[in-house]
Amino acid sequence: MRITIAGSGIAGLAAAVSLHAAGFRDVTVFEAEPGLRPHGLGLNILPNAVRELDELGLLDAVRQRAIRTRELAMYNPHGTLVWREDRGLAAGYRWPQLSVSRARLVTALAEETRRRLGDGAVVTDARLVGLDRTPGRTRAVFTSRDGATRTVGTDLLIGADGIRSAVRAALYPGEGPPPTNGMTMYRGTVWGRPFLTGESMAVLGDDRRRLVLYPIDRDETTHRILINWVAAFPDERSEARSATDAAEKREVILRQLGDWAPPGVDLAALIEETPDIQRYPMIDRDPLPRWTFGSVTLLGDAAHAMYPAGSNGATQAVIDARVLAWHLARHCDTGTALRAYEEERRPQMTELQRSNRSLGPERVLTMAHRRAPGGFGDVRDVFSEEELAEISRGYAVTGKFDQDWVNTRPSLSAGGAR
Repeated sequence: MRITIAGSGIAGLAAAVSLHAAGFRDVTVFEAEPGLRPHGLGLNILPNAVRELDELGLLDAVRQRAIRTRELAMYNPHGTLVWREDRGLAAGYRWPQLSVSRARLVTALAEETRRRLGDGAVVTDARLVGLDRTPGRTRAVFTSRDGATRTVGTDLLIGADGIRSAVRAALYPGEGPPPTNGMTMYRGTVWGRPFLTGESMAVLGDDRRRLVLYPIDRDETTHRILINWVAAFPDERSEARSATDAAEKREVILRQLGDWAPPGVDLAALIEETPDIQRYPMIDRDPLPRWTFGSVTLLGDAAHAMYPAGSNGATQAVIDARVLAWHLARHCDTGTALRAYEEERRPQMTELQRSNRSLGPERVLTMAHRRAPGGFGDVRDVFSEEELAEISRGYAVTGKFDQDWVNTRPSLSAGGAR
């Protein structure tokens, strides 16, 4: 069985490794960029996906330069604690929650892909520009930057090429660009002093704005941590929309959030010391009624891109990859396997996409602001503890990363060469 994957991000490479582990050997990943240059800032991998990396033999490689996230703490803009919960091992999971550089995770997956499938398993400078779908067979057309064209016949094409997926566009040509919610994210990483436990994710917010900070690396010599931060708010000012250099971006951020900070953090200093600040619109994709067409299917952000709340982007891409490989190994017929994969994953991801449009578990900050816009002395005057716990628990169940499920469900490992 020949399997072709479009996209060499987390989703595509996790799929390649998962397919090899499930017994498939003819797997090739095509990447549009001329070289495999991992980029991106920080991300979180929840315990359900860390379990999958462990079962693939990748946990040691990933956690060497990662932080085991110990807690999530959410604050209102006044710095008053709204909700705190243990995470990962501290919460009783058998696997940690990891905060890590996206580049390091992609590098570990790429190295494992090439180790298992050979150096030729990742083909760069190959942009998908066309699909010809016939029953039981798909022909994918790729072009390089010098105009050379390559047509690949394949038994299965997996679109793992991100939020602006060319595969998805071929299946849904009238969809258009990803929609935005009017929010803009400013992101960066900077070395600083540990805050809270030194392994904490802090989220601050009101009903419109968010600030997220968490460490993704540690320097044992200097005892400093590499802090990944994200500031998100509506870009209402014309000068904010035109801000291009770092100084202008700093001014915009501090105008919006200058007096915000969790305990132990000087936000102004943190922003000032960040060498490179990136700016993105907050976008997602509308849920799809169908991911699979014949021998073509979607995976990761190409299937279900969602707003960055609840640490589910990379997490769910890894789970997709494992579930798809498991069904392909379990079913002799590819069509049956793809239908089973979609039946398991699409309804769950549709619900999660919709939840993330209300910012997932972070909606407690919106609720806190609306109930007590001037702040509060005791959170129990605003929420019952049961209400807060149920919001967190309900989101975990929606994303299938609640403790009972992660610790006890059957393994997705599948063998048997095909």
